[in-house]
Amino acid sequence: MTDRFRKFIAGFGYAFQGLWYTIRTQHNARVHVIIAILVIVLGIYLRISALEFAIIFIAISGVFITEMLNTVAELCVDLASPTYHPLAKIAKDVAAGAVLANAILSIIIGLCIFGPHLWGLFFHQ
Repeated sequence: MTDRFRKFIAGFGYAFQGLWYTIRTQHNARVHVIIAILVIVLGIYLRISALEFAIIFIAISGVFITEMLNTVAELCVDLASPTYHPLAKIAKDVAAGAVLANAILSIIIGLCIFGPHLWGLFFHQ
């Protein structure tokens, strides 16, 4: 095995460590994972289409990726500015706002996909 290939494979290990760090240390990331599992189970139960599942997975991934980038921003700000600074607060707030905006978009996507299925389930036999 070449050194280059070993480094390539090691990169996956580092990436999985980053995923695990986020899930282990970030409460909101754990909430996102739980909600994602519930949404996937609901999708299976409602037998949504492959295209609808693809859109749901894009939404789930978007929220989780944004949560990870928010974690990066928070850690970098804490490293660069260990004491309170108004610009540090703004940077953290903007990063958190990106997660919120993505979560709201994902809720809208979920309503668009699951709404008709749930409507049919509850109001039509």
